[in-house]
Amino acid sequence: MSHGKMLPIACLLALTLGTSLSVHASENSFAKAYSDYQAAVEKGDAAKIEASAKIAYQLGEAQYAKDSVDLANLALNWASAIEKQVAPYPFTEKNLPKTAKANELYQLALANYKVHYGKQALELIDPLLGAAQTAVEAKDAKEDFLTAIAIAEKSDKKKLIADVKIAAFNRLSNTELYTKSVRRYAFDAYDIYKEILPENAIDRVKATFTVGAVEFVEKHDSKAEPLLLEVVKQFDALNFSHPYALSAHAYLVELYERQGKRDESTAHCIAIGKMRPWADAQEQQPIFRTVPDYPMSYAQRGKSGWVQLKFTVDEHGFVKNPEILASKGGALFEKETLKMIDKWRYAPKFENGKAVEAQTTVQLDYTISR
Repeated sequence: MSHGKMLPIACLLALTLGTSLSVHASENSFAKAYSDYQAAVEKGDAAKIEASAKIAYQLGEAQYAKDSVDLANLALNWASAIEKQVAPYPFTEKNLPKTAKANELYQLALANYKVHYGKQALELIDPLLGAAQTAVEAKDAKEDFLTAIAIAEKSDKKKLIADVKIAAFNRLSNTELYTKSVRRYAFDAYDIYKEILPENAIDRVKATFTVGAVEFVEKHDSKAEPLLLEVVKQFDALNFSHPYALSAHAYLVELYERQGKRDESTAHCIAIGKMRPWADAQEQQPIFRTVPDYPMSYAQRGKSGWVQLKFTVDEHGFVKNPEILASKGGALFEKETLKMIDKWRYAPKFENGKAVEAQTTVQLDYTISR
């Protein structure tokens, strides 16, 4: 059967043993890599999770068939680890190669899952969401979200439906594909969370903030106010500092300012100043600024300029004693600046945990687009 000379029995035995030892060594390497990955996950070490997940996947390629569920699971592990290492959408130029790799791995997992679980299986939702979150093009993300939503809605798992819809809203709301349907995803998720979760559940609180923010941006103040107040209440009760709590306070400052409710606005300025993780000793922070009117006569003449001024921010975040330091372009720029600056609000400066008055300076630029 063979061409040329037959190998001696001793040589054949050596080759067989060599192959067996090589496979065994590969299995040991994979087992160690996967063990390292699990250990990194337990420790929460993001960098090691990504590095060990990568090695486990690469070794797994030699262990499992390309269309296997096992390889798909390893791809999901690595893709998820990469996703946590890169900033969320919009992606930076620096992170695009990693984002593309994560998307490639999610697509591999999705293809394998379709083969083994079927095209409408709940198992597809994880790789679909991952693919959507790492898709550079919004249209590709939307397509994956629509598929995930359709699959979720065929189940009786309300929490899953809400989770998928809020993820779709968060990814698509800052893109050109934001529509009434995308807006509805946030409100659908909020309604479900409100039905099935306690009021202090973090997913419910975040959804409450999201719909409150939408209502705020749309200037539905009567709807936004109770939602944002609920967010503040829950984070205060949880004694848990979160960016959503800060944003809720800031939105309420502006909401009350545009309603002329200065006392309510002040309370939220002070609350922002006291929030953790802000330090006990910190500078005043601007949280509400109006834009001055452009003098009509200057605009008609295409006149530009600037105004520098200093003022005091009192312990309640109000602007006091504004004073023009320098200006260019004309007295009307100064007049409009002084008329507007009284409406600005700050989180006050804190020293040793107490709000104090402090001076600050700003420059406002008046420019005409040509």
